[in-house]
Amino acid sequence: MLCWFTFMWKRKLAHLEASTSLHLFLWQPYHMILSQFPLSNLSKNHELFHPFTPGKFAGNVNTLSQSKTQVHDLRFGSKKSQFKLGNKDCVKASSSALLELVPEIKKENLDFELPMYDPSRGLVVDLVVVGGGPSGLAVAQQVSEAGLTVCSIDPSPKLIWPNNYGVWVDEFEAMDLLDCLDTTWSSAVVYIDEKSTKNLNRPYARVNRKQLKTKMLQKCIANGVKFHQAKVIKVIHEESKSLLICNDGVTIQATLVLDATGFSRSLVQYDKPYNPGYQVAYGILAEVEEHPFDVDKMLFMDWRDSHLKNNLEIKERNSKIPTFLYAMPFSSTRIFLEETSLVARPGLKFEDIQERMVCRLKHLGIKVKSIEEDERCVIPMGGPLPVLPQRVLGIGGTAGMVHPSTGYMVARTLAAAPIVAKSIIRYLNNEKAAFGDDLSAGIWRELWPIERRRQREFFCFGMDILLKLDLEGTRRFFDAFFDLEPRYWHGFLSSRLFLPELVTFGLSLFAHANNTCRVEIMAKGTLPLATMIGNLVQDRD
Repeated sequence: MLCWFTFMWKRKLAHLEASTSLHLFLWQPYHMILSQFPLSNLSKNHELFHPFTPGKFAGNVNTLSQSKTQVHDLRFGSKKSQFKLGNKDCVKASSSALLELVPEIKKENLDFELPMYDPSRGLVVDLVVVGGGPSGLAVAQQVSEAGLTVCSIDPSPKLIWPNNYGVWVDEFEAMDLLDCLDTTWSSAVVYIDEKSTKNLNRPYARVNRKQLKTKMLQKCIANGVKFHQAKVIKVIHEESKSLLICNDGVTIQATLVLDATGFSRSLVQYDKPYNPGYQVAYGILAEVEEHPFDVDKMLFMDWRDSHLKNNLEIKERNSKIPTFLYAMPFSSTRIFLEETSLVARPGLKFEDIQERMVCRLKHLGIKVKSIEEDERCVIPMGGPLPVLPQRVLGIGGTAGMVHPSTGYMVARTLAAAPIVAKSIIRYLNNEKAAFGDDLSAGIWRELWPIERRRQREFFCFGMDILLKLDLEGTRRFFDAFFDLEPRYWHGFLSSRLFLPELVTFGLSLFAHANNTCRVEIMAKGTLPLATMIGNLVQDRD
């Protein structure tokens, strides 16, 4: 079987190289991070901000609570679902949590003044960034450093992002952002089942959201960035500039428009059916009496299901579409706990995930005393890229930059910000540069070069396989995945592997899998493989 798989891959790759001059491209690993996340304009990421959401930046489908409410047990209320994404396959979320321990929402804003945009001057700014998430502010900061005029539009520009962002330490170290981490664990652990454990020797950390946003805003202010508190409801494009119509009646003129609004897809256009998988998670930052986890390790994934042995109905649901526990233990009594569905289509309902979480916590003997924060995360994964190119630029979730197999986005998008910023600076500082559609086209090409598009196709292939795996299949997959050489699983999770390396990664994964897993990969992966190869052959510069 391995020979068959190897033969098919080599045959397809050889055809791809011959038909698309693959050998002309340089495949150099590139460090990325994620999100997106124009959370303020959207609603989730958590780029979900956690394992398979390090930098879980999702849209604003997530709520955050920061006032403590005393509770003594996990109980279900009868609140009806009042919120749903505009897609029949998306998850329906309660406007308030079903668990009565959830506190009232209290939003926190940064305590300093922002220089506001003056609409009375009627100036045409070089760049308007719509969305004040990590990736949007990163681009605004870097473009303004070059002396270009930038305006950031967001309905809540000083609001601290409502997500618990988890990242690999080496990702933030590469971007000189170690000062924006508040807790670091020297290693992580994965529980495949009751008998098998994987220890990951790769430091992991939680992002200090307040510090990261403060650092970015201070640099933006120092560089002369102006801010406008509103929502953009419409963009009108003229030959050499665009008019952004805001919900407060203000119109802002710009040479370039960057959509950094996360998953709202409000400005960037798509021309293909949008049918992604969904990562859905429910998490709480809580004070507990005690918990069984090592405070020196973060719990990356726990696929055990012994907590469901007395609830056959939930156990059956979990066996078909599994969820795992993700946990950040800050002390013996303070911990972030999150029950996550890695990817499903349609996405699981929050009620289902909360039920599973309650069963797990009871089984682990975790008694919650109070809740500091709670969050509901919905991350669209995979699906088509936006129209390439188009007049409005994009970054993060709105530009299809979420890792289709994992949900990672924060590090990926933060690492992409310099690429977008440098491209904008180069084009706008060139007196002979194009403008309008041609200007945007050049920048889109640098954000999504052919090697990145091919990488994403492979990640979508991985997602399509994960969508078809039940609990046992998922366990077998990750048992083989985390047995790979670190450079492979590190590179896959951090988007550092490109197509030739990804082919080697796939063959290595197949070799490390047991026979049952190999048969499953061949049976469930043949059609996705054919789809991927077809898309790769058709996608040419």
